[in-house]
Amino acid sequence: MNIVLLEPEIPQNTGNIARTCAATGARLHLIKPLGFTIDDKRLKRAGLDYWFLMRYDVYENWGDFLAKNPGANMYFASTKAKIRYDQAAYGPDDYLVFGRETRGLPETLLSKHYDRCVRIPMREDARSLNLANSVAVVLYEALRQQEFAGLKTGGALTGREEPGWTDAL
Repeated sequence: MNIVLLEPEIPQNTGNIARTCAATGARLHLIKPLGFTIDDKRLKRAGLDYWFLMRYDVYENWGDFLAKNPGANMYFASTKAKIRYDQAAYGPDDYLVFGRETRGLPETLLSKHYDRCVRIPMREDARSLNLANSVAVVLYEALRQQEFAGLKTGGALTGREEPGWTDAL
């Protein structure tokens, strides 16, 4: 899977998204202008020590992204979409495109691809969800449709007691 952020503004959101990409194997595509620099300490801190696990590319603009990713099968996340995110049929190499935190994706872009726009349901009076949360919601639906291929889906208790916790809890 591929996560595309068009002109992200908040480094902590992008750092959280980078961590999600690292945990899932998704590739992150960042399209300038960015509201931060790649070496921003807030970006790095939000991504924790997962940066070595993730792959990312930075593009000068939307045209540069399209030129370097010809034929990309894209879905566009927007509160203006009519299709719910869980109604789309995602493929393993698809691109999930998200806009700026303050304005979302441009309507000119949405109108060109309106049949590929998806939305996360929410209350009528809520404007939007946090960008990092939105990416996680849509990405995990796409991964679920791929049966979480390549991801660890089970765990086990270690049997190790943690100091300060009792059976009374």
